[in-house]
Formats: sequence, C-alpha cells, structure tokens
Amino acid sequence: MKYLYQQLLAFGGLILLILLTLGVTFTQFTRHSMEESNYNQLIGYTRSIQETTSRLLEDNPYYYRTQDEAFLAAIALTESMLEPQNVKFVFISSDQIIQYPSNTKVAEQTLITKSQWESLSKGEEQKMTRSKDILGNERSTSYAMAPFFLKKQFYGVLIVTQPAGNVSDSVASVTSDLFKGFIVASVVAIFVSYFFATRQVKRINRMRSATKKIASGDFDVTIPDNGKDEFDDLAADFNSMAISLSESQEEIERQEERRRQFMADAAHEMRTPLTTINGLLEGLQYNAIPEDQRSKAISLMQNETARLIRLVNENLDYEKIRTNQISMVVKKFDATKALRGLLTQLEAKAKASGDQLILNTDESIDVYADYDRFIQIMVNIIQNAIQFTTDGTIAIGVHKEEKKTVVQISDTGIGMSEDQIKNIWDRYYKVDPSRKNTKYGESGLGLSIVQELVRLHKGSIQVESELEKGTTFTVSFPDEEVEAQKETERP
Repeated sequence: MKYLYQQLLAFGGLILLILLTLGVTFTQFTRHSMEESNYNQLIGYTRSIQETTSRLLEDNPYYYRTQDEAFLAAIALTESMLEPQNVKFVFISSDQIIQYPSNTKVAEQTLITKSQWESLSKGEEQKMTRSKDILGNERSTSYAMAPFFLKKQFYGVLIVTQPAGNVSDSVASVTSDLFKGFIVASVVAIFVSYFFATRQVKRINRMRSATKKIASGDFDVTIPDNGKDEFDDLAADFNSMAISLSESQEEIERQEERRRQFMADAAHEMRTPLTTINGLLEGLQYNAIPEDQRSKAISLMQNETARLIRLVNENLDYEKIRTNQISMVVKKFDATKALRGLLTQLEAKAKASGDQLILNTDESIDVYADYDRFIQIMVNIIQNAIQFTTDGTIAIGVHKEEKKTVVQISDTGIGMSEDQIKNIWDRYYKVDPSRKNTKYGESGLGLSIVQELVRLHKGSIQVESELEKGTTFTVSFPDEEVEAQKETERP
C-alpha cells in the first residue's frame, strides 16, 4: 500500500475515531442529562402539589374541610394544568389503595413493588423508566415517585408519569445534529488528512530524488533542513552523508590521480637509467664502444643501476612510512654529536660541489627521536642543500625551545619561489629537473620521505627560501617520551 494511503487511513481513521467517540459520549451524556432533568421536573411537580394543597387549605378552609380533599383537588388542578405535556398523577395511600385517579383503572404493572414501597416509606424518592404507561399502553414512560408525610407520619406515595418520547425526541434531534456535524467533520478530516499525508509524501519523495542523485554519482545535493521534526533530522543526516561521500569521492579521485601520476613518474624515472644501461649494453655487445671507454661505460651503468636501486628503495620506504608500516623507537640522545658525525660523512660530497659544511652548535643538545630516522631526515635535507648549492655554505644549527628541540639547515644555494615551496613535498617533484642526472641521483622523493618521518615524530617542518639567496629548513622534535616499539621493517 502506498505511503499516501497509509497516512490517509492513519490520519483520517484517527480523526473519525475521535469524532465518533466524542459523538457517542456526548449523545449518552445528553440523554442522561435530559432524563435526569426530566426526573427532577417530575419530582418538582410533586412538591408543587404540596404547596398547592397548603394554599387551598388556607384560601378555602370552609370548602376543603379535610386535607385529603385539598390534596386530591391539588392533584387534579396540577394535572389539568400539565395536560398539554401528558403528565399524569397517581396517588397511593399509606395502606396501598389508589385514591387518585378515582374513576380510572390503573394497570397492575404500575403498582409499586415491595422493595420500592419500603424505600418510599423511609422518605426516599424513586425514579425509573418503563415500557408501559399507567394504563398499560405500550409506550416508554418516565416514572417519578415521591413519598408524602403528614405530621411526620407516612401518608402515601404520589406517582408522576410522562411519556419518555419527549426525551427520546430531544435526544434524536441532538443525535441528528451530531450526525450532520460528523459528516461535515469527516469531509474536513479527509481533506486535512490528505494535506498532511501529501506533505509527508512530498518530503519522502524529495529524499528519494536526492538518493537517486547520490546513487548516480552526484554528491552535490542537499535537502532543506528546518530542524523541526524527525524528517528534518533525517535530512540533516542525509546532508552529512552526502558531504562525507563527496569528500570520499574527491579523496578517491585524488588517490587515483596520484596513482596515475606515480605510475607515470616511476616509469619516467626508470626509463632514463634503463635506456642508458640498454644503450651501453648494446654498445658493448656490438663492440661499438672503444676499448679505452669501456671502463667508463661500465662505471656509468653501475651508477645508473645504483640509481634504480635507490629509486625503488625510496619508493618502498615512502610507502611504508606513509602507511605507518614502520615503528618508531624514540629515545633521548645527543643531537649535536649525531650531526657532527653526519657532517663528517657528507664532507666529501660537499667538497665535490665546492660547498662548506658548518655546525654552529658546540654544546650538547638532547633530542627525543628515533636515531636512525633522525639521521635519515638530516641526510635528505643536507644532501638536498648540497645538490642545489655550488661554491656556497651550508650551516647546521641545533637549539632548545619550549618543550622541543629545533634543528635548522640553511644554505646559500639557488633558492625557491613561493610556488616551488608549496610543491616540494609532492612525490617526484623537482625544483631543478636538470639535477636528476647528477651523481647523487635526485629522485624527487627525499623531501616527501622527510615530511612523513617528521609527522611520525609528531614534529613540524618549515621552509623559508628566496631565489638566488638560499633556503632554510627548520625541523622541530617535541620533547616527549613516545612509547618505544620494536621496528618491524627497515628499508
């Protein structure tokens, strides 16, 4: 069943049920109220007879010599006055003899039962509805019985009757009006139910439409959210989902672009040394290389092979670091001593470029880091400075700041522009592509590895550079003990 029809049945059925319940309840209440009012009116007639009897005795003491005469005359007078309303009276004396009406045969069914008589003799009024009147005719009749006392002695019972049709007609009129109102309210309920149902269905269809767009790959879709009900909560969740899917899709596209770029860069980086090696091998195979040049060709092939091995290792190292497949063994050691030993190892490479390595710090400065990875970070940055500095100076300094150790490497090389600084962390990016054939074999992965290693140390790295004036790398290591873990893999 369509949700629209379900909502119509739910809203309409609920409204109609409430109206029906209220209508039945009101009808019964009206009937009960009118019957109660009718009984009270009949009892009131009996009391008025008592007052009329007193007045007759006072006004005509010579005409009505006894109270019985005045009482029966008061009954007759009151009955004649109420004849248009079909009100009838029956008086039964204390010895259970019908004294009024004297000339009418009253049906036996109207006689008072023993239990009722006992209650009446105690001064309790009685009321009931019977299917027959006092003459035995088949019609619903209301009865009210009131006891009379004379000088505190039980005198008799006055029965007042009136056809119950008066109440039934009034109730029927009220019921008819209620039924008309019920019909009108039902029509209004159907329209109101249809309005609310279509409103809810419209909101659901809007969500369906948005879901179809999501399924087709369109994540730039939002649903209005007014924050009023559960549908709005669902819309808010849907919008959050769409944003997450959009971000995920963008990340997937970025990763796919990186994958394609990686394949293209890797193929490009490997093609050059492989082409060189293949050409030299063909030259050796066909004796195209002079004898005195063969040792140089073999040396060149060794360099290109070493470059390929270095490229593969750096790629593997970068992926392991990026995917957290290595564990860091962080401990405290002397950073000044480690840097001094490192500069000794790199001094030959610096001299080959005419550069001078200077350590500006003599005092011992402690650092919290993985020793091997610390050395790897410094080697990559210092070697990068050597590659882009000719006949210049490379200064290394280390000092303490609040809760961290800071290492600065400054060179007087070619420097970088702002755009170049933004891109140096990208894999295979080269500030100077012509440097890729140097004997150090710039692959474009060194600084990407540095950035990931600094991230694993929970540190930070910053670069300041100016064209033709040099570059400064600032690396910070936080002074905190990190849970020592055994390194499972090393390149």
